[in-house]
Amino acid sequence: MFEKLLQLEAKYEDINTQLSDPEVIGDREKYTAFMKEYKNLTPIVEAFRAFKATKSDFEEAQALLNEGALDPELKEMAQLQLEDAKELMEEQEQQLKILLLPKDPNDDKNVIIEIRGGAGGEEASLFAGSLYRMYSMYAEAHRWKQEVLNASPTELGGYKEISFSIEAEGAYSRLKYESGVHRVQRVPETESQGRIHTSTVTVAVLPEADEVELEISPTDLKIDVFRSSGAGGQHINKTESAVRITHLPTGVVVECQDERSQHKNKDRAMKILRSRLFEAMQQEQNDKIASERKMQVGTGDRSERIRTYNYPQGRMTDHRIGLTLYRLESILNGDLDEIFDALATADQAAKLAGQSNED
Repeated sequence: MFEKLLQLEAKYEDINTQLSDPEVIGDREKYTAFMKEYKNLTPIVEAFRAFKATKSDFEEAQALLNEGALDPELKEMAQLQLEDAKELMEEQEQQLKILLLPKDPNDDKNVIIEIRGGAGGEEASLFAGSLYRMYSMYAEAHRWKQEVLNASPTELGGYKEISFSIEAEGAYSRLKYESGVHRVQRVPETESQGRIHTSTVTVAVLPEADEVELEISPTDLKIDVFRSSGAGGQHINKTESAVRITHLPTGVVVECQDERSQHKNKDRAMKILRSRLFEAMQQEQNDKIASERKMQVGTGDRSERIRTYNYPQGRMTDHRIGLTLYRLESILNGDLDEIFDALATADQAAKLAGQSNED
């Protein structure tokens, strides 16, 4: 590990020198690539240098104690320094192992989130609306840009399905664990007997793919236009502004009808289609990886029941990591960082364990 860290430190210094080169500064593409790599290496190199400083303190204290004939007070100070440095070195070494874990190449990407009502009819649609509100409030609290791409609202204020984008550096790294089945237990407003119903909602979090990463041939697409349905006034029903795109090789179908402009709806539909195909391509690659090296926490299986929201008890339980919190209201108001931190920590621990098994 330390040999690798020394190599990374040397690379970091080399990039730092390159960034001052007028030739590199004049080449925008090369400069941007160097800056990105420099930014990625910075936390690793800073942590490594902190570790080396602590190691130096440890060795200094050890050398003092090895001298033998020490003043009692000086000996006590050296012993304390040795113990503190040893403890800190262990923490720093663990942090370095985490920083050296292979980074998910999608972590810095924007995301497209698709929420669909599952079992439970109108109650599931209402909870789909609650989850959309939860993620929107989380994005708002972090000053992330959020935009609805397509929605199928219900009369009672829920959604049969809704797709929206969140634009922010690192959005995928925080939200990627949300893919799966979310279960809600509560008494519906329409329930006169006060019985608790269980409904489900499916969430899919897709890293946004750009045109460079995924080229789609126009000949592979079937594009239909039709009149929009639902809210929007008279205008929306007079023009064929809604767009349906079918990707013929895979059969993936995307519809967008939220905008009055056919052009805007087509752009949004292509954005969703590109991300769905990108995710499918990545899933295929992941399936080829040995199961013991897969992420233990899970980010992609939409059939996996990942979380339960129990309204009568004010409880949220994440079944993947056994986390239970009794503050459901604040969670549904977008206070999700504690959950996301716990999931990321569990993921890191699983990866470290997998790495140890390989070693």
